[in-house]
Amino acid sequence: MKIAIAQINPTIADITGNREKIISFIQKAESRGADMVIFPEMATIGYPPMDLLENRKLINDNLTSINEIARHAQRTAVICGYVELDPDNYPLLFNAAAFMRNGTIISRHYKTLLPTYDVFDELRYFSRAREQSTVKFMDRTLGINICEDIWNDRAYNEESSPGTDKYERYDHRRTYDIDPIQILTDKKADLIINISASPFTRGKNSFKRMMLSEVAKKHATPVIYINQVGGNDSLVFDGNSLAFDREGNIIGHAKAFEEDLAVIDINSQRKIEIHENDIEEIRQALVLGIRDYVHKCGFTKVVIGLSGGIDSALTTVLAVQALGAEHVTGITMPSVYSSTGSIEDSRTLAKNLGIRFEIVPIKGLYNQYRNDLEQLFRGKPEDVTEENIQARIRGNILMAVSNKEKSLVLSTGNKSELAMGYCTLYGDMSGGLAAISDLPKTLVYQLSEHINREQEIIPEASITKAPSAELRPNQKDQDTLPPYEVLDKILELYIEDRNSEDEIIAHGFPEDMVRRVLHIVNINEYKRRQAAPGIKVTAKAFGVGRRIPLAQLFRP
Repeated sequence: MKIAIAQINPTIADITGNREKIISFIQKAESRGADMVIFPEMATIGYPPMDLLENRKLINDNLTSINEIARHAQRTAVICGYVELDPDNYPLLFNAAAFMRNGTIISRHYKTLLPTYDVFDELRYFSRAREQSTVKFMDRTLGINICEDIWNDRAYNEESSPGTDKYERYDHRRTYDIDPIQILTDKKADLIINISASPFTRGKNSFKRMMLSEVAKKHATPVIYINQVGGNDSLVFDGNSLAFDREGNIIGHAKAFEEDLAVIDINSQRKIEIHENDIEEIRQALVLGIRDYVHKCGFTKVVIGLSGGIDSALTTVLAVQALGAEHVTGITMPSVYSSTGSIEDSRTLAKNLGIRFEIVPIKGLYNQYRNDLEQLFRGKPEDVTEENIQARIRGNILMAVSNKEKSLVLSTGNKSELAMGYCTLYGDMSGGLAAISDLPKTLVYQLSEHINREQEIIPEASITKAPSAELRPNQKDQDTLPPYEVLDKILELYIEDRNSEDEIIAHGFPEDMVRRVLHIVNINEYKRRQAAPGIKVTAKAFGVGRRIPLAQLFRP
């Protein structure tokens, strides 16, 4: 049996565009002699549509679309994710997969396990499947299931508990009271097909391959896993669809971070080894996330404030890789405190990348602010207020260019700064996308060095000089923050691993430092609530997957 894995990049709620893409992939699969072509979870709508699922027109359009797709399932059978009504539990829906052949829908299969953790909130919209059923095709009995349904092998959960090598820091799964895969194999399914929309997280792919391999071996059944690809808001879906034989060996693999149609023979004897580069995966995720966010929001160009530092340099490189140099503008906005080196580093970066480069000094605007506020601030010493005025002037300039030129502003703050509130509301936080806001500062350095591995794209001075906001004389980040290599470890333990204050101190960090860091993280939640959306690459990002009340008294 030849199976085509149709790893597509849908746009949320673009029913017509998604349908046309699905039909084109069906035709390509037919031309390549595939017996069956399989599409990701909710391919007709795109994942995650969130509260758009409460719009009945969208649901009805999606139902019309799946019926139209069925008419194209002629010589090649089709499995496609869509959304179905639950007639017994209005207004809830089913997260569904349709098996189609001979121009009609033969069977419908509904998702059983509905995740409600991190970025997922499926119980808000969906009913659970009330039963699991198989369907015959050629010489196989297909066990069709959806995403989370395959993530509940109890034996593997116990074997890969936190702290083991297999766990790979991917620790947010839940154990449910039902195992859909076991039910399907008990019903004699001899080919497990899982359609997914599983977002990228650092370290998740190696764990996922191991988990799926274990499922195939446990049930002595081939497993086909089809994943969505593309960026949708903060989430990036990496594709990396897979096929396993009954012994758990990889026999087929779709590309990472791009659309692909991979045709595999389910009886193939070849074994594939996958070697991945953790840092390169993050680069690919960010590039795809930027490209899709910009384009799916209707923009073609971006504008970035260049400080001469590593954060803005990395953001600009990623933007050029995502959109092309002709679609990126860098603006440096020196103040009285800006060093000549920072301006020249920005200029060098722009030259290396071939982007448009502009210099807009802010000294005059800053002096005008100070003059106009002099009476209001009389008798009060200068403090962070004057520093923030400079950042807000820069933010206003970038937003003015955005308005005038229809360019999206990419803000350049990293996760360490966002965690500590080391950023200015309506200043350097201004923008439509915070491209690297889920990268801790230490990871910013690693990714920048990875980008420079073959040639110097980011000026070496931007990487090696001490980080500084340059909002006062001789300012350095480390005047305010602990060393980043220490800070990032504390933040990781608190935000991603959810350790308490005492647990973090027990790791050997100074008690006063830990208490101060956690206090600052907690009191700056209000800033993060107003930040531009970022691209999630870590296990726990600031944004939709981390919901913390603003007015609260919890202390860790």
